[in-house]
Amino acid sequence: MIKKSNNYRYINRELSWLQFNARVLQEASDENVPLIERLRFLGIFSNNLDEFFKVRYATVKRIDEAGRQGKSQLGGIKASELLEIITQIVIKYQAKSLKILDNIQQKLKAENIFIVTENKISKSQSIFIKDYFIKNVSPALVTIILNDNTAIPNLKDSAAYLAINMLLENEENQYALIEISKNMDRFIVLPEENNKQSIIILDDLLRYCLDDIFNIFDYKSISAHMIKITRDAELDLESDLSKSFMEKISNSVRDRQDGEPVRFVYDKNIDKDTLGFLMDKMGIESSDSIIPGGRYHNRRDYMNFPSLGRTDLLYDKIVPLPVKNLSLETSIFEAIAQKDYLQYTPYHTFAYTVKFLREAALDPKVKTIKITIYRLAQISHVASSLINAAINGKKVTVSMEIQARFDEQANIEYAEQMQREGIQLIFGVQGLKVHSKMCVIEREENDKMMRYGFISTGNFNESTAKIYTDYTLFTANQKILKDVNKVFNFFSVNYKIYRYKHIITSPHYTQNAFFSLIDKEIANIKEGKPAYIRLKMNSISSYKMIDKLYEASNAGVKIQMIVRGICCLIPGVKGMSENIEVVSVIDKFLEHTRVYIFCNNNEEKIYISSADWMTRNIDNRVEVSCPIYDNEIKQEIIDTFNICWNDNVKARILDDEQKNTYKRNDNEKIRSQFATYNYYQNKLK
Repeated sequence: MIKKSNNYRYINRELSWLQFNARVLQEASDENVPLIERLRFLGIFSNNLDEFFKVRYATVKRIDEAGRQGKSQLGGIKASELLEIITQIVIKYQAKSLKILDNIQQKLKAENIFIVTENKISKSQSIFIKDYFIKNVSPALVTIILNDNTAIPNLKDSAAYLAINMLLENEENQYALIEISKNMDRFIVLPEENNKQSIIILDDLLRYCLDDIFNIFDYKSISAHMIKITRDAELDLESDLSKSFMEKISNSVRDRQDGEPVRFVYDKNIDKDTLGFLMDKMGIESSDSIIPGGRYHNRRDYMNFPSLGRTDLLYDKIVPLPVKNLSLETSIFEAIAQKDYLQYTPYHTFAYTVKFLREAALDPKVKTIKITIYRLAQISHVASSLINAAINGKKVTVSMEIQARFDEQANIEYAEQMQREGIQLIFGVQGLKVHSKMCVIEREENDKMMRYGFISTGNFNESTAKIYTDYTLFTANQKILKDVNKVFNFFSVNYKIYRYKHIITSPHYTQNAFFSLIDKEIANIKEGKPAYIRLKMNSISSYKMIDKLYEASNAGVKIQMIVRGICCLIPGVKGMSENIEVVSVIDKFLEHTRVYIFCNNNEEKIYISSADWMTRNIDNRVEVSCPIYDNEIKQEIIDTFNICWNDNVKARILDDEQKNTYKRNDNEKIRSQFATYNYYQNKLK
């Protein structure tokens, strides 16, 4: 059960997020999920925790260290109290995750797949491991010898280390650290024996080869236990006016490795002397989250657990579908000129986004391309298309958000490459992150400039488009695109506040615009007219938006919400939110769409958006919510919302107790992500 705020109107943001990660852990424990996929969900759970401690825990810790209670920011809980609650919850879930891992490993054995330790190596496997160590591991190994008189080097954020304790012949302890390199395969597949497939984790391979690593020492015994440190990931930008913004970000990303430690995880079986020596050397404080863990840390690596060719232990792969009547073999501009189209990845192929940009790069009639970039794929066809367009003489403007957390360095590298090719780069707006997802091109047609473009709920990223659900609207609606073009003008001249007739933008208009839409539903219900609100988003934490929904609920407006992650709103409370229902769907794909539907007296107003209802999205970012005017697409969005809302397999009910209870009923089973794919298959018939 989550600790609620004193006034019982909101759930604390950090604790709600931990409940979201508990839903991810539910997927790892679900025996209906294929075994290797369960391992990968464990990896997602661990990776999520790493980011949580780098960002959210670190923020609460800074509030505590500044001597501020932060109760207004933290849902009525003192910062010091919240830090302790978080640590206790994480310890509980870490223990649960270890039990789940053990259960999965036992079931893998029944499939003749064995994750072996250094103590269970056959002779033939030993030969392979020693050879693998010499050729692939030893040359890149970083081993740090420690003693009382020297300072410990700054351990890398989220890197795992083996803490070594050697009892020497003279009865003294010699300590050392072995860094587990991120650049090495974490899972080493061993040669098959007797139809049994064995895998050894890199950590255990190192344990097996300790004698080879430390053969210059005379020791009686040696032990190796895993430790990991997580650091505050807040960027601290320099004020040096002589440095470019890109240089400041780059330096700050590098300095992140020296951030204050906020979490220390250690193998609970480590001896007290080694643990005490390391904590003293690293300056680990009582206010840090100190978590006893299992034999392995960095379980995020399980996200990349090898498939071993066992398709029966994985989800069936789906082949992304074409968008009905939108061909990849003819001009996408000609098609969009006739009507709007909606791409819904990963059910639809992301190729339409790339096709749009490729065609723009080659089309002699296209004069300008403007696009926002937040996160790019490692190998990005989007970036190469934009570079291609610049080479072909188009005027290309890219608003690059190089403060996209944890993708800063990758974005800097792409930005430098684009600059070399003559692309005009805009690095956001002072004090705001550009989080909007949009593109507009200008094409000369019959001596007039016509605009074509797309607006999306997600990043223009080929990799995440395979697993994130996102809508992208392709349109030639000149009124919408005129508004979108104004946003790009705002990037260049951001002291001028533009007015928009169609789109809703942050930071200037989002809250008031959605308040007006909610007020309309309240007015309609009071006049006896149809009224409802249906929302789908990643997170809701803005108290102002929550209070407005409470107001609508008290007026009698029925509100249905699908919220994947943080939900500070408390639904179903009599006299406050009794007309609000909230579910969360966690499944094969990551639900990322943001859709806002208002009844409007049965003439629905529908928006797709880059913005969640969080304070940062409303007040501190550039966001765009785009209206849907095409009636077919409106119905498509309503249909897919209904499918998700009616999920009774992977939907969890978010309620007063926040227990993540599965939504179950006696109706035909609906697993929304699979049902959505079937919906789009049927549309093609």
